Order: sequence, then C-alpha cells, then structure tokens
Amino acid sequence: MFPFAKMTDGVIVIRPYEFGEEKELYTAIKESLPELTPWMSWATEKYTLNVARDFIIITRSEWSRGALYSFAITDAITGEFLGGCGLSHFHPIYKFCNLGYWVRTPKRGRGIAVRAAKLAARFAFERAGTIRAEIVIAEGNEASKRVAEKAGAHYEGILRNRITVREQILDAYMFSLLPTTFGLVAHL
Repeated sequence: MFPFAKMTDGVIVIRPYEFGEEKELYTAIKESLPELTPWMSWATEKYTLNVARDFIIITRSEWSRGALYSFAITDAITGEFLGGCGLSHFHPIYKFCNLGYWVRTPKRGRGIAVRAAKLAARFAFERAGTIRAEIVIAEGNEASKRVAEKAGAHYEGILRNRITVREQILDAYMFSLLPTTFGLVAHL
C-alpha cells in the first residue's frame, strides 16, 4: 500500500505510522508537551490515546491520496519510536510543500530531527514530485531553527503573521530546501 515509503540513513528510519503504535506516539507526545506546546497547536493536555489513534488512521488515509506524508521517526537498529516528521500543504501547481518535525524530549540534541528533515526532504523531491520544501518556524522556536540550519536549509527571512498557535498570531522564519541541496535535479 505504501511503496517506497521507508527511508533510512543507517541511524534513523522514517516510515508511515503503523496501526497499533498509537501508545508509543501518545507516550512520546505526553512526555514532550512542555517543549511542543508553545509551537504546535495539536500539542495540548487534552491529547489522548484516541487522538493518537485517529491521527494514525487519518494520516494513512491521506498518504494513499498523496495529500500528506506523515512519518514516524524510529531508531534504525532498535526500532524505538523517536518522534515524527511530515510533508504537508502540497501546492499542485508550484510543486512545493511544508516540512515539519519533532523529536521526543529525552532524545533531543542528538541530531535526530536534522536527519529526519533531510530524509523527508529527499522523499519530497524523489518520490512526491516537489521542487521545494519549506520549513516555516514560529519566531522564537530556536531549537527548530537550529535544525533547519543544520539540515542545510536556506534562510529566506521573516514572514509576518504567518503562523497561529491556538489564539496567538506569530511571525515565522522561512527556510527552504531544494533538490540541489542534496545534489539532485528538480523535475516537473
């Protein structure tokens, strides 16, 4: 159902979320709420096991339509759940998408998000038909900004009133990754 969905760099694997792993997803999000809540509207105290289950069902369905590619990030050796990343908001004419990532708190600071961002971007260029992956980060989210920089993304500036998190309107850093970042050629 999901051909060519799994990608690895030998350290981590990104792959579609699997039915039945909602407990791992839920546990990782709950333990990471202090770091996620300021930046992710979906990260709240109301996040439940049922929400995690529904997320997996929805993302699997959207994957089959080519509308959203949500990946679990796992350890390439142990299979341990490390976080998530995804490609969303595909523009059908201009062939770009949004790239996002998060890593569970106990595993932060190990380069996992950088690795995941690179793998997801390669997926976007090699398998999803895009020519640009945008990383839009709320101003002040310095950890995500460092990930974008370390992944080789090009900083393009501040976009005013670009992101909302719950009731808050935020400016955002705009970064982009292109096929050339990885030595690839863009194709339409």
